Amino acid sequence: MNMAPKTFADDPRIQKRRWWILVAVCLFTFMSTLDASIVNIALPVMSTDLRIPMNQAEWIVSIYLIVICSLLLLFGKLGDTRGKIRIFKIGSVLFILGSLLCGFSVGLPLLLVARSVQAVGAAMTMATSNGIITEVFPFNERGRALGTIGSFVALGSIAGPGIGGLILAHLSWGYIFWINVPVGIVAFMVGQRILPRDITLTHASVDIAGASLFAVMMVSLFAAVFMGQEIGFNRPIIWGLFVVGIVTMVSFIRLELRVSDPILALHLFKNTRFSVSVLCAFLIFVVNFFFNVIAPFYLENARGMAANYAGYALMTFPIVQVVVAPIAGSISDKIGPELLTFMGLILIAISQVGYMLTTLATPLWLFMFFIGLVGLGNGIFMAPNNSIVMSSVPVKDLGVAGGVNALARELGMVIGISVATTVLFAAMSRAAKRQVTAYLPAHPAIFITGMHVAFLVSLSICLVATIITGWRLLKHATQA
Repeated sequence: MNMAPKTFADDPRIQKRRWWILVAVCLFTFMSTLDASIVNIALPVMSTDLRIPMNQAEWIVSIYLIVICSLLLLFGKLGDTRGKIRIFKIGSVLFILGSLLCGFSVGLPLLLVARSVQAVGAAMTMATSNGIITEVFPFNERGRALGTIGSFVALGSIAGPGIGGLILAHLSWGYIFWINVPVGIVAFMVGQRILPRDITLTHASVDIAGASLFAVMMVSLFAAVFMGQEIGFNRPIIWGLFVVGIVTMVSFIRLELRVSDPILALHLFKNTRFSVSVLCAFLIFVVNFFFNVIAPFYLENARGMAANYAGYALMTFPIVQVVVAPIAGSISDKIGPELLTFMGLILIAISQVGYMLTTLATPLWLFMFFIGLVGLGNGIFMAPNNSIVMSSVPVKDLGVAGGVNALARELGMVIGISVATTVLFAAMSRAAKRQVTAYLPAHPAIFITGMHVAFLVSLSICLVATIITGWRLLKHATQA
């Protein structure tokens, strides 16, 4: 009588299909991250079509991010207790359904509901994808596989404006959502055939109180940030939301330290490999979204480049990362990830210096070189860093680890956008000696001044991550 394999890595049938499993997971990873960025470029058209002001239209983007961040930890934990593949499949269906509903221009309320359904599905797939791949792939291929997922995350995060612009040039805005439906159905059908049944289940109770507190904390803090940018941060309602967020944060941490099966296993952060890697991932996503916010202003407004050509130029970043990340992952499988993460951060820091020194007279080929350099640095950094995160926790906590890693990414994106716009316009206001909240066509030099200050801030954030990672590398070398 044959014993059933105890892990996916021991099952020869699953190992034959492991790369197809990666394809199915990567497709949903790409679509769920793409839909955080693709909508921005369509907001003016959607605002006109739905007859709503621009500040209301921006909630179509905001609600997606808020729902995802509120639910990532819950679905990470449910992946550990009820099965990561089961949660991933349910999330795939919800994401496809939400995408289908989003495309109908019935009105803002229905669109926000549909967008929330889409976000719930995206959170389910984001929280479980890294855990599934970590379980399926043997240790000596894990870095390459996680690097491939990281490539699709990067591609989805930054390709939105380019892909969205191409769709809007020929079709109505609904197709930026409907494009997910056929791709999602194909990926789901492939997944149904090749994804195995879950075998790693803890059946532990789920900390509903903790999940609820975390959701209230995320909604309060994000609503405060988004509304504060819209109406100003000196309003009582904004301060009230920040107070609610901070109080629920304290309550959440106290609860998680008491319960036997917390939604966030805080003990994982005692592992310095895990906590340092998650922190550095968060910091680098903040840095990356400084670039995402400011680079389009520089290329389109300051340099007068057409939007489609600016989109092609910005695609240099994810294309380089897509090529480099699996290679870096393969190398990290052979030599270890610590040195590669440090090298990647050095390259990202150099690119920030390049942006900081860029002027209106800088040759475009040189600016493109710095875009490629940040893509190279991210490709070298992300795959080994993800490998450290997912390899430093026991199998029973892979769902939570994947949820925390995805949460760090999404928080980095939101905070990066918020801080970049705040710093950019504050520096421009100081240079103009008046309040500035948009690009000033008659004064491109004022924008360049603001851009230099913003990239000085992003360089400082990158250097913090580089120093922490360098300390870890030194510590690892002395212990070896």
